[in-house]
Amino acid sequence: MTNPSSPLRLEVCVDSADACVLAAEGGADRVELCADLTEGGITPSAGMIRTACRAVGIPVMVIIRPRGGDFSASPREVEAMEADIAIARAEGAHGVVIGNLTQDGEIDEAVLSRLLEAAYGMDVTFHRAFDHARDLSRSLDTLMRHGVPRVLTSGGRPTVREGVDVIAALVARAAGRIVVMPGGGVREDHAADIVRATGCTEIHATAFVGDRSTAFLRPEVPISKGRVPADAERSRVAPERVRALRAALSAGGA
Repeated sequence: MTNPSSPLRLEVCVDSADACVLAAEGGADRVELCADLTEGGITPSAGMIRTACRAVGIPVMVIIRPRGGDFSASPREVEAMEADIAIARAEGAHGVVIGNLTQDGEIDEAVLSRLLEAAYGMDVTFHRAFDHARDLSRSLDTLMRHGVPRVLTSGGRPTVREGVDVIAALVARAAGRIVVMPGGGVREDHAADIVRATGCTEIHATAFVGDRSTAFLRPEVPISKGRVPADAERSRVAPERVRALRAALSAGGA
C-alpha cells in the first residue's frame, strides 16, 4: 500500500516549453523534457531547455540521449552526454534523465558512473532503457549500488498495465532505497489501479491529445518519414488530462 504520508507525485512527459506550461497548469509536479518523442525522446536543444526552465516553476528533468535506437553508447556519445548534462545544468534544469546498457543488456556501470559524476548535485532518473536490461532485479540492485535516485519502468513489458506485477516486485525490492516510477501507457482511467497494485509513490505519464495543423503546407510534399501534410497531426499536452491524472493519483493514494 502507498504510504499516505508520502504524497503521490505526477511527472508528465513533454516536448516543448509550451507543453511544460500546459502540464504545470494541469497540476504536474514535475516534467520530463524531451525532443523527438517518435524516437522515444532525445536531448532537447539548449534553447528549448532554457525556455522551458524559465517558463515554469516546477522541476524540469531533461533527457540526456544523443540519438534514438539502442542504449549502447560510443565513447564520443558519452562525451556528448557529459557536455549535454553541463548545458542542462547551466540552463536551469532541476535534473537529468539518463540510461545506458552494455551490448550484453546489463547496466553500463562505467558510463553510469561518468554521467552521475557529471550530474553531481542534480536529480537523476534512469529511463526506460532499464526495461531492455537482461535482468531487471539485478539491474535495480546495480542502480541502487550507484545511488541513483529514481528509475522509470514499465516492468519490462510494453505497458505498465502488462508489467504491473513486476513493478510491484521491484517496488518491494527497492524498499525505499530508490524510487520505482511506473511509466509507459499510463492513462487517467487506470492510474489509481496502478498505484494501488504497485505501492508506487511517483508515476510518469503523457497527457497528449492530437491537434491537426492549420498552417499552410503543400499537400504533395512529405514533411517527415513519408508523412504528407494531410496526415500531419501535432500532439499537445492537455491540461484537463493532467488534472484527471492528478485526481486519479489522489484516489489511488486514499
